[in-house]
Amino acid sequence: MPITNQQVGGHEFLQQMYDDSYFPDHVVDQGKAILLRLCECIEVERPTDLASLYALTQAATEEFNLLERDFVAAGSEIETVAREWICDEFCFVASTYGFTDAEAEELTAGRDW
Repeated sequence: MPITNQQVGGHEFLQQMYDDSYFPDHVVDQGKAILLRLCECIEVERPTDLASLYALTQAATEEFNLLERDFVAAGSEIETVAREWICDEFCFVASTYGFTDAEAEELTAGRDW
């Protein structure tokens, strides 16, 4: 399903990670795909409250937890700066879909990274 939100369509997810050679593009591509799938889920399921949104972001966070192995296998990792960049993207998504009161820590509460 194509993304209909114009802000999301024009957004360069994880650009800071692409700009840093420490993070392999092919793994960052997978992270970008996770975030785009999250946006698709939000557009399909149309959560009406924070609890519903957090359920969707939790699923995406679990995918990032699994992606950490791919970063490590490629000689990288989701370290402190990358963690912040990824969390910023979750906040962008929440805000873009009208959840301006979403808490950053709750959006990625189940993270292992």
